[in-house]
Amino acid sequence: MEELYLPTLHYFENKNRFSGSDGPLRFMLTPNVVMRNAKEPELSESTIFGQLWHGPYCLEKSVVEEERTFPMSAEALAEIRAWLLEHR
Repeated sequence: MEELYLPTLHYFENKNRFSGSDGPLRFMLTPNVVMRNAKEPELSESTIFGQLWHGPYCLEKSVVEEERTFPMSAEALAEIRAWLLEHR
C-alpha cells in the first residue's frame, strides 16, 4: 500500500491548506498561522486544523466525522499522518 502523502511543514507555514484522500478517506488540513512579524511565522503559537470524512464527495458535500487541532511542528506532521492512517 502506498504511503500517505503530506506536504512539508514549510507548505503550511505559508498559510496553504491541503486536501487529500486515501481510498475512501478524505481529509482537509488548514493552518492557522500566527505571525511574529510581517515575514516570520510564530510556529509555537500556530496550529494545523484537521478534518476527515469518508466517501466520494468534497468537504462541503460531506459530513465531517472527526476534527482535531495539532501544533505546527515537524513532530505534529507525524501525528497527523498516524491520525489519518488510523481512519483508512
